[in-house]
Parts: sequence; C-alpha cells; structure tokens
Amino acid sequence: MVVARDGGPSTAAQRDVAEAWTSAIIAAGIPVARTEGDRPKPRISFGAPLPVGMAAEGELIDVILTERWPAWQVREALTDRVPEGWRLIELVDVWLAGPPLAGQVAAADYRIELAGAADAPDAPAIADAAAQLLAATSLPRERNKGGGSVTYDLRPLVLGLAIDAGPPVVVRTRTRFHPERGTGRPEEVLAALGDELGRPLQAVSIVRERLVLSDDLGPTRD
Repeated sequence: MVVARDGGPSTAAQRDVAEAWTSAIIAAGIPVARTEGDRPKPRISFGAPLPVGMAAEGELIDVILTERWPAWQVREALTDRVPEGWRLIELVDVWLAGPPLAGQVAAADYRIELAGAADAPDAPAIADAAAQLLAATSLPRERNKGGGSVTYDLRPLVLGLAIDAGPPVVVRTRTRFHPERGTGRPEEVLAALGDELGRPLQAVSIVRERLVLSDDLGPTRD
C-alpha cells in the first residue's frame, strides 16, 4: 500500500502508527496472514519510521494476505477505517517471495519549504550553497545521541540536493538510509546549508515525498 499523512502537531510515534494501521486493516476484515509461533502477529510491515508530526505523501506498507483480493475490494474495505490524518493513495501487488520491505528502503525524498523573511538568503545564494555541499568530500556534523553527542559525516547520506526558486523557495533533497552510517535527516541538510551560507534557514514545512527502494536508486557513494 502507498499511503499519505497530513502534517501537524501529532505526537504519534512509529509504534503508535503501526498499531493504528494494523487495527484498521484487521477491522476492515482483510484476510491478513499471521506469523507462526505461540504469539502469531499480523504480517504487516512498514517501509521506514516517519518522524513525529511530519507530513508524508508516499509511505509504504506491506500486507501479506491469505487469499487474493482485488485492489478495489481492499480499498473499499479500508475506506472508512483509515487512521485519522492518513489517506490511502495506491494499492500495488508485489512479489510475495521478495525481501522484507524495510530492507529494501534505501533513501527518501524530502521537500522543505523555506520561510520568506525579508532578510532571508535568496534562491541563487542557497543554490550556490547547495552546490558547495554536493562538491564537498565530507560534511562533519554532530548529532544528539543517548544524552550526549556523536560526530558523523553527513555527506555520504546526501544523495541529491536542488533548489526551486519559488516563491516560496523550496529545498529538495534525497537522503540515504544506511545500515551503518544511519539516516540523513532533512533538518540536518538544512542546517548544513545554513552553515555554508553563514546564517540559519527556517523551514515552514518538511514533507517526505516518497521512500526510494534500492532497485530504483542506482549506484551510491559509500
């Protein structure tokens, strides 16, 4: 399933999101397969955790069924049960023997709308800063972790960066999900752009446009 979520002040963590969708799918009467063992669970998996409160336009959910239902029937069953703030966008058949969904997610595309303050940098200046970031061999950053901070390199996690002149000015970035290096966060990309410009950039909104699977990604730098 491809689903979307409105942005806002929601405090729902990924566990809450997963529980809400699982409850909705079961309540819809969809014949969901279950795992084996003493405590079988519905075979429903999610592409990647979505940051709390962030809007999304193309999140992925895998649901394994015990019988084949046409897409219209699944959509009809779910129409009145989709969790609050979410929308069902598309239903797609996938190869049942393929790898788990979470292991296939390699990157995500984000759209960051910038505040249009009178003293804010203009689009050409931000585009120049973006070009400098992409040309850099490394981008040392610090990230809070476990009550402290750790230093990491943001550059290998940024796969794309472009500026729409607007108005409003929009930063588009593709960041990587890496099993060892971690995840490139859009707010960190924005902070790195601000450092390059010598002044912070303020986001009006951040939207995760879609998750990118490894088969669709192509070669990446390590």
